[in-house]
Amino acid sequence: MLRRTGVELYSFITTPFVFKNCLAMLGTVMFILSLTFWWLKCYTQHGDSVKVPEYIGMNIREASRKARARNFGVAISDSVYVQGKSAGEIVAQDPKPGSDVKEGRTIYFTVNKSNPDIIKLPDLAGGDDYELYSRKIARLGLTPRVVARMPDPRLGPNVIIDVIYHGDTITRELRQGVSVEMGSTIDFVVSEEVVTATFIPDCVGQTLDAAKFLIEANGLIVGSVIPDETTDKYDNEAYVYRQTPKFDPNGSMKRGEQVDLYITREKPADNN
Repeated sequence: MLRRTGVELYSFITTPFVFKNCLAMLGTVMFILSLTFWWLKCYTQHGDSVKVPEYIGMNIREASRKARARNFGVAISDSVYVQGKSAGEIVAQDPKPGSDVKEGRTIYFTVNKSNPDIIKLPDLAGGDDYELYSRKIARLGLTPRVVARMPDPRLGPNVIIDVIYHGDTITRELRQGVSVEMGSTIDFVVSEEVVTATFIPDCVGQTLDAAKFLIEANGLIVGSVIPDETTDKYDNEAYVYRQTPKFDPNGSMKRGEQVDLYITREKPADNN
């Protein structure tokens, strides 16, 4: 029975009419598959890629025209203000220049704003240390710069003395709030620590006027002037009979420290 069925089926398939139709159907399927694979290859570029040109530095109109001419899409993803760049100039792009992408890929541009953002400078009440304050304003998009250092024995190093914006000193105005353009440079005058040592001057036996000269010539400060009952502290012709600290030929003081003077109207008999 099974053998008879197989023989009949073979006889049916091998008849000229059925055989031709089977071949036609097979050919049609092969054609459709070939056409489908060809279309997919054209649509996906079959893994082909193109390199992204560099558009940074171009104006957005010029870059858009050139990108579309190469079959890229164009979109603006962000806008920032960069000092020294012209309005509409491209400052960044994604994908980056030289990247391999599929044709038709969208290029995202970051363009430069025409006007900078306005920000408020923080007050110095939170601290006048230059290192801390400069990092704070750098995070706001500003550029800190030290333009001068002033020696000051009363302050440690890098303490802010003055803040300058566009040539104007704005140190006091910071309390009320000062608005500046993002990207601006903020100038600072900061302190410089005075650590240079100097000799202790021998003022005993000198007039008050001469003693003051010796003290200041050594970078020191005249401290308290203590007169005895024979004179007053304004008598520059009075004589120094004692000083603090005492004179020491092997000793030294830091510049900016003070020397106290004790004066009398009569010149001491012994200068030592």
